Amino acid sequence: MANYPRKKKRLGHFKFGSVLFSTTLSLFIVGLFGVILIQAKTLTSMIRENVEVQLFLDKNLSEDQIDQIESNLSSRSFILRKADSLNLRFISNAEAAETFIESTGEDFTKFLEDNPLRDSFVITISEEFQTAEQLEEIALELEAIPGVFEVSYMTDLVDSINKNLLKVSLVMGGFILILIITVIMLINNTIRLALFSQRFLIRSMQLVGATRGFIRKPFLLRSWIFGMLAGLIASGVLFILISYTQSAIEGFALLQNQELLLLLFGSLIVVGGFLSLLSTLRAVNKYLNMSLDELY
Repeated sequence: MANYPRKKKRLGHFKFGSVLFSTTLSLFIVGLFGVILIQAKTLTSMIRENVEVQLFLDKNLSEDQIDQIESNLSSRSFILRKADSLNLRFISNAEAAETFIESTGEDFTKFLEDNPLRDSFVITISEEFQTAEQLEEIALELEAIPGVFEVSYMTDLVDSINKNLLKVSLVMGGFILILIITVIMLINNTIRLALFSQRFLIRSMQLVGATRGFIRKPFLLRSWIFGMLAGLIASGVLFILISYTQSAIEGFALLQNQELLLLLFGSLIVVGGFLSLLSTLRAVNKYLNMSLDELY
């Protein structure tokens, strides 16, 4: 008889150990999908940064006129800025000729007396301005600048990127919704089963006059701690996995966004505690409202 309470205590620890394991596994899966989303967003930004708009200038412009055009462009809010640096560069017709000769292997200067290529500016448009309608408006706005002969950008590439990103977003959004519902159900069912063995303890506390708040408090506190701990463990495992992948795969580090990863890890800890707390509250309230016959 003396060993009976000790055995029952071990059983309780086992139950909550299974809750910790299930919650950690669920949050790890959510976190892993979150890491994939972060990498997809970073990759998308990298792809969009390669979408350039080229402004061909009128011929025989003076240096002052070219400087005025550059100053005009520098004030435009739609040009991408990275690390306080404007993604704007000037290409002279001589540089353009050298690039053309290197890429084609044909030297047109041998049979043409004049260089037909024009001076140009190449700019990168910020991601939030890269819809087809906005790019068309930007092109018209740039063509209205004095000294600009023509504005060119790859319309088909922009349309293709936007359409493919929309399809991917819809598919990933569906997966996220299914995953969230599955994780919530898994955590809720695991905690409910773990508390099933405690239903008579809850009834006994009611019979001796304990209030509902007094009964709930230890269960909610333990559930909150276990949920936060599960989020912390899941975040730690994800961090180790990401660090290993970065060292094993060259260029993988370019897809990481440290700020978003820290936000993801913090969210896993908070969500783990919140879901565990909410599921425990529902389960405890259920057993508090049951009659003695229903408990059996």
